[in-house]
Amino acid sequence: MKQRKIPLRKSVVSGEMKPKKELIRITRSKEGQVSIDPSGKLPGRGAYVAIEPAEVQQAWDKHILDRVLETTLDDAFYQELLDYVSHQKARRELFGN
Repeated sequence: MKQRKIPLRKSVVSGEMKPKKELIRITRSKEGQVSIDPSGKLPGRGAYVAIEPAEVQQAWDKHILDRVLETTLDDAFYQELLDYVSHQKARRELFGN
């Protein structure tokens, strides 16, 4: 049986190519609304960050997502993203992939 191709995406923080399932997508719509995209299918400009709280913290400290998405994000969004990623990482460790 032929093996399926695993889609890879590049993290904007570390620059590493990882399987899409190990990353979380952040989108900016045409209206400028920035949101977390768990499905990975929302329309708009997307940026990927690994499901690692340390990587999200680094993105927050250096405002990497602000530059990549060409917008200004407040601390509340970064805190929401950090909470979401911490929760997802805990779920993966508890239940596996």
